[in-house]
Amino acid sequence: MIIYVVRHAWAGKSGDPRYPDDALRPLTEKGRRRFRRMVAKLVKRGFNPMAVATSSLVRARQTAKLIAARGPGRPSITLLDDLAPGGRLAPLVEWSREKAPADVAWVGHAPDIERLTAELIGAGDGRIHLDKGAVAAVRFTGHPAAGEGELIWLATAELLRL
Repeated sequence: MIIYVVRHAWAGKSGDPRYPDDALRPLTEKGRRRFRRMVAKLVKRGFNPMAVATSSLVRARQTAKLIAARGPGRPSITLLDDLAPGGRLAPLVEWSREKAPADVAWVGHAPDIERLTAELIGAGDGRIHLDKGAVAAVRFTGHPAAGEGELIWLATAELLRL
């Protein structure tokens, strides 16, 4: 099974007075277009989550919808509080185990999503930097568990020339 860990795509700037509640800050139109192209390229290379979990913040939900719209299996989307800032790994792993052996995607926010990725591969207090819109693929030979994953690739828009 693979857990694809996704940092939300490109959103408006933090502190934008149009969004005094940061949870409502959406993706930019350019961010949507760029992430659609990214998902299309990844799908050609085998990216196929059958379920997507996302934080409830608008920019993460919009990113999850772009994955669902482009994914070959038209994955379902689930809102999980632990993908919002301050989230915990254990409930996310449990949700993923319920979906096994299907691949899943988690959509969240930096720096938490970076910490969660590191915890999946047993990197302790380390972090793995995920640019906006980045996707990391973490493979598990059995059911997912903290520290048992292997980072098999990390894709960014720059790497894919988007």
